[in-house]
Amino acid sequence: MSTFYNIGDQQLSLLDISKILSEEVKIKLSKTAEKKIIQCRQYLNNKISDEDTLIYGINTGFGSLCDRRISDSRLEDLQKNLVLSHACGIGEQVPKEIVRIMLLLKIQSLSYGNSGIQLITINRLIDMFNQNILPVVYQQGSLGASGDLAPLAHLSLPLLGMGEVNVPDVLDNGDYIRKDSAEILKEMKWDPISLRSKEGLALLNGTQFMSAYGVYLMIQSRRLSYLSDLISSISFEAFDGRSDAFDEVLHAIRPHKGQVATALNLREFLDGSDIQKRKKEHVQDPYSFRCIPQVHGASKDVIDHVANIFTTEINSVTDNPIIFYKEDKIISGGNFHGQILSLSLDYLSMALSELGNISERRTYQLISGSRGLPDFLVLDSGLNSGMMITQYTAASIVSQNKQLCTPASVDSIVSSNGQEDHVSMGANAATKSYKILENLERILAIELMNASQAISFRDERSSDFIESFIDSYRNEVPLLENDKLLHTDIKKSIYFLKSVNVDQDLL
Repeated sequence: MSTFYNIGDQQLSLLDISKILSEEVKIKLSKTAEKKIIQCRQYLNNKISDEDTLIYGINTGFGSLCDRRISDSRLEDLQKNLVLSHACGIGEQVPKEIVRIMLLLKIQSLSYGNSGIQLITINRLIDMFNQNILPVVYQQGSLGASGDLAPLAHLSLPLLGMGEVNVPDVLDNGDYIRKDSAEILKEMKWDPISLRSKEGLALLNGTQFMSAYGVYLMIQSRRLSYLSDLISSISFEAFDGRSDAFDEVLHAIRPHKGQVATALNLREFLDGSDIQKRKKEHVQDPYSFRCIPQVHGASKDVIDHVANIFTTEINSVTDNPIIFYKEDKIISGGNFHGQILSLSLDYLSMALSELGNISERRTYQLISGSRGLPDFLVLDSGLNSGMMITQYTAASIVSQNKQLCTPASVDSIVSSNGQEDHVSMGANAATKSYKILENLERILAIELMNASQAISFRDERSSDFIESFIDSYRNEVPLLENDKLLHTDIKKSIYFLKSVNVDQDLL
């Protein structure tokens, strides 16, 4: 990818976003996008000069106050008041990597020239993105309809010189420092933006909170799906599994895309394994091993389905009202409603939870003393408890994930005096799906601990690929010989998984 990515020249893909973030690519508006934004703003200026024209949120109040006309002299105050009054977020901070995606997606949505934004406003957002000036945004406050109002208000406050931001530490050690926005504007020699008619709505209406979480979840879900296949293959080898369950001809007669892809991954991981060449004493394996392609594959198909929905969403205009200057229309609609995202995030939550569910079952099998493995994967068991309680921890996390899979999308609470009488709860779906993803990574880290311990009791070698991966893991997490503080090793195992570089072409 080049030094700059031109916003507005093409649709954003999940791969584009991943590269922009990981390679710290700068962004800028394309000439085409600039032209559309300027033309839309000029059209809106002309439209509101007609004193008889009443347009929701532009010269009226908001929500149930939509019939209250606002005088021309107060339109800028209207937009500023909107941002201030809606900045009601609370709870934990949104992770900085997700705030950065929020900025990118808001810029992308505004670049289509249907929102009435000023060029100076969107360029300030671009400057913030490029300089890693990340607004402090809170996780709680959005109903996932009328846009992600509270989170996007906090995202917008720094434009006014209000609120707080996280900025890179000048010591360049990867840390961030929290500062008042007014202080940062002074340091950058930026004037606060004076919002004009419609701009507050353009900034606050939209699905960028839900969408940013979704984009992050998509990128990480694909990565953890691949690592689930890899870690399960190590468990499979340690359990002395029969690889005929992964035969290509078997999956060709039930060719679900994810199932076929998972079986192919497993065959490639196991290729050349001496463990697979040994005579097997058992006829078949438990489902948590034999059905890896069917279970992991189902989750892969869900991830792909949800990725398609989010790809459409991040390349859409989702504020309100929407301006069609060529058609001479300003339409107050519902593109900000997050129902499709909420349903998709609930679906994704179940898919990720199931990857963790079957992972914990493999861990349970490995410590059970079956297939010639010692009880709890430690010699002198009794004196040593070995890996016994790591399975407890995984089981606890799996149970929490099941509880978090209670759907948010079937809930709704009336707001704004009944004007907003059906909401998606997509923001809650997003934050709990994020928690499930974090939990999945921990469950997989625990399985990897047990799998790498278990395979050390096999006399034969696994494949070169698996042996190389285990060697890298051993540099971070040593074998367990006697009982010790395993909390530290679990943390090391999690950090190791985070550090694994997975080729994008494999996802």
